[in-house]
Amino acid sequence: MSRTSIQDIQSKYDDGVALTMLTAYDAPIARRVDDGGVDMILVGDSAGHNHHGYEDTIPLTLEEALSNTAAVDRAADEAMVVADMPFLSYGTSMAESVENAGRFMKEAGADAVKLETAPYGETTIDIVDRLTELGVPVLGHVGLTPQRMNQIGGAFIQGRDHDASAAADALVDTAEQLVEAGAFAVVLEAVSEEAARRVTEAIPVPTIGIGAGRHVDGQVLVITDMLGLSEHSPSLARQYVDLDDAISSAVEQFVTEVETGEFPTREHTYDPIDEE
Repeated sequence: MSRTSIQDIQSKYDDGVALTMLTAYDAPIARRVDDGGVDMILVGDSAGHNHHGYEDTIPLTLEEALSNTAAVDRAADEAMVVADMPFLSYGTSMAESVENAGRFMKEAGADAVKLETAPYGETTIDIVDRLTELGVPVLGHVGLTPQRMNQIGGAFIQGRDHDASAAADALVDTAEQLVEAGAFAVVLEAVSEEAARRVTEAIPVPTIGIGAGRHVDGQVLVITDMLGLSEHSPSLARQYVDLDDAISSAVEQFVTEVETGEFPTREHTYDPIDEE
């Protein structure tokens, strides 16, 4: 079976069916996410802290992101694979931005790329326009943009009326410009529900919310948050299972059984010796 296409995404959107997306950074998790039936797998730059152990998304390199995406590509059969372009892998020049986006498709097997966009971010919007002209599908991203966290000063909710938050009008206008440039959908991260609703009503393509409330066309979560593998899960996430405790318990049991001689047993042995 072929992977979910932009046309499939648009068809679900037209029919009013909610869209689903989860992150994945490696083949085993991607395989399970794909089997679970999500529409899209985002190989997020959140791999920086959730997979590679960095403090945040900023240190994630292009090569690391390409490797993560290739691993997910090898495991996903049906979900669209969207590669999150890491900090400064785009924007330094048009040529470098296009070349790096192309590498995610040509080398890593991505079906689309995602770019964060600052309010009225003309540089990124121009890049989206060029990429889509060249046949690179782009998922937009407005609201909280973690790659700009040092500039913003923290994880402030966007769409509120104060200095640390982009105004709802700016989010709407930026989303509209991204769609005009060719984005097939737009992620809304950590925005007020009213701002998310305004963006959703303003653009003719799906909005995918993460901490954006109920009036959007789909939802995305970070896989480590939903599986209970994050040290500090944000309030916008929902934990569906506690794998942290399950893994810790399994490791503790393994240590105990090795120390007491309970593992391995005869059934785990090749050509076991018959002991008298």
